[in-house]
Amino acid sequence: MPDAPRTPGTSGVPPLRAEVLLDQDVTDGLGDDLVAALDGLGVRTARVRRAVGHRGAGDVPWLVLAALPLQAFLSGLGAEAVRDAYAAFKAAVGRLARRDGATAAPQRPLVLRDDRSGLSVVLEPDLPAEAYERLLGLDLTAFRVGPLHYDRQQSRWRSELDEAAG
Repeated sequence: MPDAPRTPGTSGVPPLRAEVLLDQDVTDGLGDDLVAALDGLGVRTARVRRAVGHRGAGDVPWLVLAALPLQAFLSGLGAEAVRDAYAAFKAAVGRLARRDGATAAPQRPLVLRDDRSGLSVVLEPDLPAEAYERLLGLDLTAFRVGPLHYDRQQSRWRSELDEAAG
């Protein structure tokens, strides 16, 4: 009989690895909160780096970029055992958004990028709870290009570039 699927990071399953790139505007404390939230979800941060400091805010469309095995990460989030850790992750994203909203610049999202396919999921600062719920069941193999954004009118994740390519 085959083994039941296990959450990454539990016994016998190696933890997921991520590289996190923080914009210069992200404080060390907020960066630490995000890394801790990812750790709680079974993602070990292999490296945390800062974006090049001489860019203007308009040159970096994201606040945080996390590269990791995205489908495995999303699949693991559905387990009951990680609900509290997932809440901590959403709270860290929310704190990043509130911090960024204090500036005159437009709010910039957290971006999750699949380290294998390069597909990106954009977590905008004010996503509704339903967007995160739908993200948990998202099959990334249904998309070719990305980036994926949550369409509030249609209540679904979509890639406009995939749709345009037909």
